[in-house]
Amino acid sequence: MKRLTAYLLRHLTVAAIFVTAGLTLVIWLTQSLRLLEIVVDGGAPIYLFLQLMLVTLPTFLSIVLPISLLAAVLFTYNRLTMDSELVVMRSAGLGTWGLAKPALILALAVTMIGYVLTLYLAPAAHRELARLEALAKSDFSTVFLREGVFNEAGDGVTVYVRRRMQDGELQGLLIHDTRTPGKPVTIMADRGRTVEGEAGTRVVVFDGNRQEVDLATGRMSQLYFDRYAVDFRVFEKQLGDRLPDARERSTFDLLHAEDHPELAPFKNRLTAELHQRYTSPVFSLGFTMMGVAILLVGEFNRRGQSRRIIAAVACVLVLQSSALGITNLAVNNNAFIPLLYVVVAIPVLVGGFLMLRQRLRGSRAFRARPAAAG
Repeated sequence: MKRLTAYLLRHLTVAAIFVTAGLTLVIWLTQSLRLLEIVVDGGAPIYLFLQLMLVTLPTFLSIVLPISLLAAVLFTYNRLTMDSELVVMRSAGLGTWGLAKPALILALAVTMIGYVLTLYLAPAAHRELARLEALAKSDFSTVFLREGVFNEAGDGVTVYVRRRMQDGELQGLLIHDTRTPGKPVTIMADRGRTVEGEAGTRVVVFDGNRQEVDLATGRMSQLYFDRYAVDFRVFEKQLGDRLPDARERSTFDLLHAEDHPELAPFKNRLTAELHQRYTSPVFSLGFTMMGVAILLVGEFNRRGQSRRIIAAVACVLVLQSSALGITNLAVNNNAFIPLLYVVVAIPVLVGGFLMLRQRLRGSRAFRARPAAAG
């Protein structure tokens, strides 16, 4: 029996690793399209892009793992059914719980990994991702200036760039600055260039004019210049004043959020994030129990179990969508938080009930045979 358990566990582990790797690569590709702009469009070093890609891994791995585990369970047990291996194992005395044992062992291990990710690694990854994006925006500000569109460069600053050259020169600049109340400033220049210094990032513009309007008096002052320096440290100020998002805060901070009065307006969001971290890893165990229950309970079909697989996938979609919707509702109203625990408990309880009922039916049938023979 131990050999059969090890055999099933090995096949399930290999399948789970391959599915996880495949889904991870797909998500990485979609994320890279956003992050690659930092390197392609303008001047950020390649190592920064690699760091950004690396720190995104824990943020979505906790979501990928339960789905990957379910896919591995469905694939492995369905293949063994089509090859009649499960029939042989049952003939050798392995019951429903014995067949499900390797999957449940793997599910418990993945659940523990999920808790490590959601409680510790994912918040740290979110913080590091925010720090790296802040570094990119403060040190490589012009990377985010797209050609031919009006770019929101921060609170009250809009920048238009007609063209950006390979050497970093900006052509056809229009900068509209409303940071000073009642005195909007518009700067138009033929060209410009980013300059890094001790004071921070500045844009030096050439051959243009600066227009300032006093809204109180309606007077406009205009200045023509050959060279003019524009303060472009908007990102630094924004990121310095920015409060960390709930996903960036450690679990310890979420537990002791009441000790910080400045976080009182965000109490609902922080509480919902904390309970979401507690519940989401349980899906690894729930999806696995539901998968093995759907495939192992009832009669075997050597030609495959497509209907059962479709039913399992549909249940997963409903449960995952429900968890996401309830999380969004809990952000605004913490009264919905108990529903998170209900959603993650449903697949565990349903899967356990189906397999337990199958076991009880088997025991009754076994006891009925000697009685009939007598």
